[in-house]
Amino acid sequence: MMLKTLLASSLVALAATLSTVSAGIAGQTGALISSSEYCIFLPPKYGGDIAASEDVAIAFCNKAIATAPKAKILPTGFIKSVHLVRNTQKGWVQITGRIDRTKYGLSKNDGGGQYDIKAPPGGSYAGYKYFVQLVEPDSNIYCLRVCTNKADCPTGKSTYGCKGVLGPADYS
Repeated sequence: MMLKTLLASSLVALAATLSTVSAGIAGQTGALISSSEYCIFLPPKYGGDIAASEDVAIAFCNKAIATAPKAKILPTGFIKSVHLVRNTQKGWVQITGRIDRTKYGLSKNDGGGQYDIKAPPGGSYAGYKYFVQLVEPDSNIYCLRVCTNKADCPTGKSTYGCKGVLGPADYS
């Protein structure tokens, strides 16, 4: 009898844990709605290193967005430009542009890194199954693509940078 009770309480605890995990981790859901409503992942603390924070990054939005619960607000002036491209045929949307690394204390020597469906764990974008995002503080650029098809969000080329992962785009 004791074993059945222990097993039953363990299953209840496991179900509760799985429910929490499947609901997503607070601050790890972003949104890309338009060039005036968007989020990007960044290190959780001011001055963090992009690549070193790949497993702990959180979403920062340009303003509060309901589909990105518990995301933080981007520092004023961090995003300097946003260029949106929407490919309705393939089902992806992307933004590219310039950042001012000093507004979040990022190092000019930080070559950047990639966030995607694997890192940070639990990271996602509302309404899309896949995403790939790079932030390159040394070049003051960023890029983000959200996709319905995995092939349109290449994640295996993080060392290639934005231009190598997403191809030609507007980074002015």
